[in-house]
Amino acid sequence: MTKDKKDIIRQKMLEHQSEARVVRRIVLIVTVLLLVLIGIIGGGGYLYIQSALKPMDPGSKVQKKVEIPIGSSVTGIAQRLESSGIIKDAKVFKYYVKLKNEGGFMAGEYQLSPSMDVQEIVGRLKTGKVLAEATFKITIPEGKQLKEIASIMAQATKQNETDVLNKLNDKEYIKTLIAKYPDILTEDVLNPAVMYPLEGYLFPATYPFYKTNPSVEEMVEAMLNKSRDVLGSYAEVGKEKNLTIHQMLTMASLIEEEATEKADRKKISSVFYNRMDKGMMLQTDPTVLYAQGRHKERVVYKDLEVNSPYNTYKHTGLPPGPIANAGKTSIEAALDPEKTDFYYFIATPEGEVIFTKTLDEHNREKAKHISSKK
Repeated sequence: MTKDKKDIIRQKMLEHQSEARVVRRIVLIVTVLLLVLIGIIGGGGYLYIQSALKPMDPGSKVQKKVEIPIGSSVTGIAQRLESSGIIKDAKVFKYYVKLKNEGGFMAGEYQLSPSMDVQEIVGRLKTGKVLAEATFKITIPEGKQLKEIASIMAQATKQNETDVLNKLNDKEYIKTLIAKYPDILTEDVLNPAVMYPLEGYLFPATYPFYKTNPSVEEMVEAMLNKSRDVLGSYAEVGKEKNLTIHQMLTMASLIEEEATEKADRKKISSVFYNRMDKGMMLQTDPTVLYAQGRHKERVVYKDLEVNSPYNTYKHTGLPPGPIANAGKTSIEAALDPEKTDFYYFIATPEGEVIFTKTLDEHNREKAKHISSKK
């Protein structure tokens, strides 16, 4: 190879190296600029969120009346607070509430100030510290069935109990509720086999009302809002367990009805799941009583013959729907059963629950603790 050719090749290599350095320098500059831009945007977003969570006006002495109507969603509450000048950004408030799993906001007329931060406002809405006192309160205990809840609602508002129950079972009304609460109410409640569509969906709690004789619709929406707030925190766990809201509430209601004050609900839950995994019938007495529409101290053999899809002595799997309203403890047990190899349990007259693995063991405990047999 001649000297001239070597010089040409060397020159081209130097040019390529120079071009490569320029390209690398450009890539580095662009990368740095992108990182700086992302940092600015991210930092700006972070600062904005932090600002939105702080008081609108820390030094404000102004007190504003803000009415939170019965049935208000978190989005609706956030918009009211923003339009009233109490918070800076409704979206930030809504995402803060969801991130913190806050809920249980109470309706009423509140006295709020721009000097309050978001955490303080949330606390006020949860505790129900309102400007006006509630006209009356309705308490729905855990384990109540829809007919009993209808009776409580009717007595509190001096309405006809039959009219209240008819409204709670009106299919057209239920369809409007499904449209309004699609995250908790589905077509499952309209299954012809379901005895009462809203059974298990009216969460047990104390509900304050700020007007004389609220309508059935207003009371139901207050209860469904509470259910939505509570169930929202369990939605992801339910999906992981492949349980719909309807299935979860159905299982929770069985646990609620079987449990005593001393009972370990997670062990009861494990028995039900263990039996279903083996294709065994659940054979839980409360479903038989629910099918008959009555309460009894003891279930006898004749009761077990009732012809109903709710009768878990005749049908495998869960009944068509909940048989009562369940509290948080039973809902959590339905989602997180203890790992056991129990297939039977029996409640003693003293309220103790004895768990066993085999039918023979179960029968021995039954003979030992239950004097009168079915």
